[in-house]
Amino acid sequence: MHHPSVAAIAALALTLLAAPLAAQERVTLPGPDGVTLQAALWRPAGAGPHPAVIALHGCGGLDNRSGRPSARHADWGARLAAEGFLVLMPDSFASRGLPPQCTVKERAVRPSRERVRDAEAALAWLAARGDVKRQAISLLGWSNGGGTVLYALRKAAPAGVDFARAVAFYPGCRVPARRGDYATRKPMLLLIGEADDWTPAEPCRVLARQAEAARASGKGAALTFVTYEGAFHDFDHPSLTPRTRSGLAFTGSGTGTARTGTDRKAREDAIRRVPGFLAR
Repeated sequence: MHHPSVAAIAALALTLLAAPLAAQERVTLPGPDGVTLQAALWRPAGAGPHPAVIALHGCGGLDNRSGRPSARHADWGARLAAEGFLVLMPDSFASRGLPPQCTVKERAVRPSRERVRDAEAALAWLAARGDVKRQAISLLGWSNGGGTVLYALRKAAPAGVDFARAVAFYPGCRVPARRGDYATRKPMLLLIGEADDWTPAEPCRVLARQAEAARASGKGAALTFVTYEGAFHDFDHPSLTPRTRSGLAFTGSGTGTARTGTDRKAREDAIRRVPGFLAR
């Protein structure tokens, strides 16, 4: 009997990790303050009801220049749909006629306010759908959207249904950690590169300690903090050659420059880790 080699098995695993999975469609939904939110939607196979994920883009927005979800969003939307989740990605910027915001210091759409309300509007919209499990709608975000996750889970729960779990990829933790008493009301997974100089890991480490202290005193849920040695911002991108960006409005050093790029090992770990965490 022929047995595949270790190299062949590894190659197959990498192929599965890299394979495109499912198509997306465009939807609109009622947002806060009269805004109509534009969004991308990925549906899993079958009639459902399915668990769902609201996924929030970073400061670069949802779409690429061709008007379709950029590579990271398309990759995660398809992957999570293949794992059985209905995935909704609202576009907080384009829905308000705004371009990418990475170089903008005075922002009209903030992760702590407008984007939290966008996430809660998406939650209500999904909860009303017959193909969604109302009690299994989680929140996920990258960078600026990851910051929204931190703020959304710190405040009081919205009326009616609440988020089930939360995942924050490389959020900016400095401001949320400043009060010294951060707590998350639902289980959260926070993933960040140790070499991230756009949104540094150390403030997130401090925030994770605060969340653990709150949980130990019965005032919050668990926050699982995962770091990746040598990984930069955007480590989970499917194919981003490491580079240095400049002109950014907010960075760890205050210089406006930061490194971004795919880190294969960190990406593969996140691809394995995130669906399992959301499915618990």
